[in-house]
Amino acid sequence: MREVTPTGLNAPATTRVAIVCFDGFDELDCFITLGLLNRLRPLGCSAELCGPGSAISSMNGVQLQLQRPLEWANEAEAVLFGSNLYNRALAENSALLDRLQLDPLRQRVGALGSGTLLLARLGLLGDMPACCDAATRPWLLEAGVRVLENEPFHAHGPVATASGGLAAPLLATWLMLHLQGEAATREALRPVVAAGAREPAVDRLLAQVRSACTGGLEHPA
Repeated sequence: MREVTPTGLNAPATTRVAIVCFDGFDELDCFITLGLLNRLRPLGCSAELCGPGSAISSMNGVQLQLQRPLEWANEAEAVLFGSNLYNRALAENSALLDRLQLDPLRQRVGALGSGTLLLARLGLLGDMPACCDAATRPWLLEAGVRVLENEPFHAHGPVATASGGLAAPLLATWLMLHLQGEAATREALRPVVAAGAREPAVDRLLAQVRSACTGGLEHPA
């Protein structure tokens, strides 16, 4: 089966994925999802980093040039949030978060680690349970969210949460399955899983995502 490779990077994007980043962002959360989702660029899916200003710094001091303004997330077909050193403060920053007008009726929305706190603040979790990292758990409980302590990933309909950076492939796989279906997702994942047992590794990843989804994981016709 043909592998999806980074050829055709200049193909027009028909599906836009906004990865929202702020100062203090977690590199794993942002870069793993960015790298995996852009393996679908030949099929018209394009993930880009967006946020306030033109440049931000990661929790480890990596300087990052943003590709899109924060409001671009309102136009995208999917929006992802990662962990951040300052997500608790960001969740209380109405002037900043009110610039986001996300709608799960027309967008897929997901978060990793403390990014789940931003989904709660934006009113996107509803009454669904959520995954997060250990440090974020008390903040989510304080916000009235039921936390899934022993699960790395959970999705209900168009909203998904994952426990942290090393769960990023689960969140990316969930979105890839929805955007392009299983065949394209398998081709995109196969080259990046560890050599030696690639098909079983991809099978496990797909099965783990599907088992953690409620409310459908349809790929639009």
